[in-house]
Amino acid sequence: MNPVEIYWQIKLEAIKQNLADRGFDAFVVSSKAAAKDLVIGEIIPSLKPSSISFGGSMTVVDTGIYDAVKALTGVKVIDTYDYSLPAEERLERRRQALLVDLFITGTNALVEDGQIVNLDGMGNRVAAITFGPKVVVILCGRNKIVPDLESAIMRIRHYAAPANAIRLNRKTPCTKTGICDDCASPERICNVWSIVEKSSPKGRIKVVIINEDLGL
Repeated sequence: MNPVEIYWQIKLEAIKQNLADRGFDAFVVSSKAAAKDLVIGEIIPSLKPSSISFGGSMTVVDTGIYDAVKALTGVKVIDTYDYSLPAEERLERRRQALLVDLFITGTNALVEDGQIVNLDGMGNRVAAITFGPKVVVILCGRNKIVPDLESAIMRIRHYAAPANAIRLNRKTPCTKTGICDDCASPERICNVWSIVEKSSPKGRIKVVIINEDLGL
């Protein structure tokens, strides 16, 4: 095993323990394929949810979990990713997603000590993470890991947010400069922060750390 792999194994196991100490159920998996196997093959069967929905996340799609969930039988899936729908219906689906049995999403940053940090446009994702769905599964590629809270905020504001604005083709200053300008654009995607320090109730939030770079 090469030293980089050993380094990440040590680091991710330490973060897993920090998450557990904060009341999260935490898992470390080797790849996006392993993340899919864990969520689809173990977590969902153990929970037996009657309804599932999603928060915006490239990682949910890239792991194959989004397509696999949609293929499940006997489960109501509220698909918040269908952009062919009218805006009003998409918004209503996001509202309905706040009351599902299982909410699956990604995260903008994971602090090494176990804090989970996110920044949303309208707040539906952070609202669901903090309260509403019975269980939340958060998928996190190792590239989202930062040493402290200040680094999490810097990562989100000066990398993840501009990169996502570019991905979403938003008309904001950061799509031209790559730098957050704390803008007043009507298409701004940076409006609602959340910092989750502990899972309440214990185990409600399950964090799957993936030993690959995924998402922005």
